[in-house]
Amino acid sequence: MTPSPDRPVVDLDGLATVIEDFNAYFIRLPSVRRFSFSALSVLHTLDRRGPLRLTDLTATEQLKQPALTSLVANLARDGLVSRRPDPRDGRAVLLDLTPEGRDVVRSRHADRVARLSRLVDHLSDEERVALAGSARVLARLTEIAARLED
Repeated sequence: MTPSPDRPVVDLDGLATVIEDFNAYFIRLPSVRRFSFSALSVLHTLDRRGPLRLTDLTATEQLKQPALTSLVANLARDGLVSRRPDPRDGRAVLLDLTPEGRDVVRSRHADRVARLSRLVDHLSDEERVALAGSARVLARLTEIAARLED
C-alpha cells in the first residue's frame, strides 16, 4: 500500500526493533522444566491450532521435517504430545497436546502474565491506555498475517 498524506507514517524499522527487543526479554522465562525454543513453539502452535498433521506443523515452524519429526517424537516420549490417526485419512497422524502439554503452555502463559503485570505496574495511566490500544492493533496484525498465510 502506498503511503498517502492522509495516513500516518509508521516507523516500521523502529517498530520491528522494539518488538524484537521486547520478545528477547519476554520469551526468556525461568522455568522448572527447560525446553528449547523450537519445542515451546510446537507446544504453543498445537495449543492454538491443534490438532495438526506433521506436514501442517512443518508449515508453521522453522524446522525441516526430519528435525521436526525428531522433536515431536521427543515431546511424545515426554508425554506432552499425543498421536492419533486422522479420521479423514487413516494413513495420516494428528498431533495434539496431552493434558501435561497443555499444563506446560498454561503455566508459561501464567508466568508471562505475572511478569508483565510487574512491568505494567510501573507505567503511567497514559502509557497503560496506549498499551491497551497497542494490544488491539497487534492482535489485528496477527489476524491479518494468519489470513495472508492461508
